[in-house]
Parts: sequence; structure tokens; C-alpha cells
Amino acid sequence: MSGVGQEEDKKPADSPAHINVKVKGQEGNEVFFRIKKTSQLKKLMETYCDRQSVDVNAIAFLFDGRRLRPEQTPDEVFFLFLSCLLLAL
Repeated sequence: MSGVGQEEDKKPADSPAHINVKVKGQEGNEVFFRIKKTSQLKKLMETYCDRQSVDVNAIAFLFDGRRLRPEQTPDEVFFLFLSCLLLAL
């Protein structure tokens, strides 16, 4: 009987975490998104382009000077960023 309430209070350890992402345009405008760390960046890119009335193929999304691909996830991008930092040491 006492174990039932404890099970409901626990969150799964593998539940995807969300992150806040800021997309900054060349003009200095900033758009904020809240996405899962495991979601492909394609949805963010398309949504940003829709809001800015720009063709998704007309702009490049960069992180730390590197072009992002639509199939990448924030987890992958951050891992690559950390790998570069570790290699630079």
C-alpha cells in the first residue's frame, strides 16, 4: 500500500530534458525557443524561418562558427562543442 504513492511521484530517469535556445539574426533580432535536447533542429529552423518570413534554404544556422544540419540535435551539437574544447586543451 505504501509503495503506490512513491511510484507516482517518481519521474523516469530517461525523460527528455528541455533547453532554452536563442536564435540571433544578423540584424540583432532574437527569437527564443524551448525544445527537447533530443529533438532535431529542423523543426526549430523551420519555425524560425516561418516567423521571419525567410526561406529555410536562404540562411545558415551556425553554432560556434560551425554550420548546423537540420538532422542534428542539441545534444549532438553540444557534444561536438565539448569535444572541440577538450581537443583544444
